Amino acid sequence: MSQSAQLKKRLRSLEAHLSQENPILLRAVASFRKLDKVAQGLGILERDESYATQISWWPMVAVLGTYSSGKSTFINHFLGQPLQLTGNQAVDDRFTIVSYSHEAEGKSLPGLALDADPRFPFFNLSRSIEGIAAGEGRRIDAYLQLKTCRSEKVRGKILVDSPGFDADAQRDSTLRITDHIIDLSDLVLVFFDARHPEAGTMRDTLDHLVARTINRPDSSKFLYVLNQIDTTAREDNPEDVIASWQRALAQKGLIAGRFYRIYNPDAAVPIDDETLRLRYETKRDVDLDEIHTRMGHVGVDRAYRVIGVLEQTAQGFLERFIPRLQTLLAQWRREVIWLDTLVFGVILTAVLIWTFWTGTWEGMRFFHPTWSTVWNAPDQWRYLALGVVFGLIGYGHLTLRRLAARDVLAKLDTELADTTDVLSKSLPQAFLKSTRVWRSIFLRQPAGWGPGTRRRVSEVQSEANAYVQDLNDRFTDPSGAPVDPDAF
Repeated sequence: MSQSAQLKKRLRSLEAHLSQENPILLRAVASFRKLDKVAQGLGILERDESYATQISWWPMVAVLGTYSSGKSTFINHFLGQPLQLTGNQAVDDRFTIVSYSHEAEGKSLPGLALDADPRFPFFNLSRSIEGIAAGEGRRIDAYLQLKTCRSEKVRGKILVDSPGFDADAQRDSTLRITDHIIDLSDLVLVFFDARHPEAGTMRDTLDHLVARTINRPDSSKFLYVLNQIDTTAREDNPEDVIASWQRALAQKGLIAGRFYRIYNPDAAVPIDDETLRLRYETKRDVDLDEIHTRMGHVGVDRAYRVIGVLEQTAQGFLERFIPRLQTLLAQWRREVIWLDTLVFGVILTAVLIWTFWTGTWEGMRFFHPTWSTVWNAPDQWRYLALGVVFGLIGYGHLTLRRLAARDVLAKLDTELADTTDVLSKSLPQAFLKSTRVWRSIFLRQPAGWGPGTRRRVSEVQSEANAYVQDLNDRFTDPSGAPVDPDAF
């Protein structure tokens, strides 16, 4: 089956699923298709690609953090069954994707089950890993595994348990998968281990999961959890441990937001002081209840996230992508004109100087010994000579166009080195399509862009706003009628 046919099959499967689950998101698929046509015209999407397949349509919760921070124990407690192995040392060095199954007995499936199934948001992830390290893409089973369980807590959503974040082996690939999961998730729980109060030892985790995420537009989906807080009850001043972590997070820029303190009731350290125990249990229960509530509402978050991506992509075209592309083309145009003027101006100046120096147009023979012969030749030869001259001029102009384009792209690559904006990363492809040899340097509109495409993107932006209103009508009711957060 061709990739184009695979895309159509995948979108039909998605639409069939959404027709039963959420008609609002079903309409959003059609809006994504409009953006696909615009992007294909601009040269930043292939015919077998779609923005609708680059996001997760499933509600997803990611549990990230360091080794022994209690991630797997937390997941087992949430699910109500011992799905994940637990321990003080690394017990699993792969990302575990937890999905619902009607079968009573859970199964553990290889990473291929995720990489080859277009219904999961990890479809073809092996290609991304292969781009990081040659040969690693074939080892997808070393990075991912799929576990199934029959727990109502995970019905209709995906739960991700990560390996210890500060692993050295396969580090680059692990970070790439971590970033991919963060982008797709509706809720990200970042776990720290209260038994290791030296926050400085968790520098990598703090850098990647705090410093690099607090300025994201979706930063509200990150919950920072100090787990196994019961172990601090034996400290002379347990509040010092909490204060240490809060200072560490503040140093990375996190000065607002919730900082949760929890521990597993089934594996708690005994606290002899009754008053202290009650205080710890009360705080734990409040925080756990809030975390579980957020996890239960990811279906609602997912709906707004998908519409948000649609609206942001349309807005990105109008406000960032096209204006920036036009600026790049204007810069390229100026460089081409400047190079043409410089190179051909130097040649013309040299001809004129030689002519005036010799005092006669016969000096032109210096540049072409057979000039007079050709000029006095029959018309066809004269036209052929003129054709060669104009051909050389054209070839020189095209060469200068390519040099100018390379210069602009080199500067653009430096500019995009640290960006996380997927749309901006597509600028080089659109720029190259707009600077092909058959396009005049004086065309100010990028290839594939015009009044019709602008109108189409504006329509998608309006449709996204309408979808948000429809979602609000579904989840809010000024009359006070109860709303079921598990509606989808």
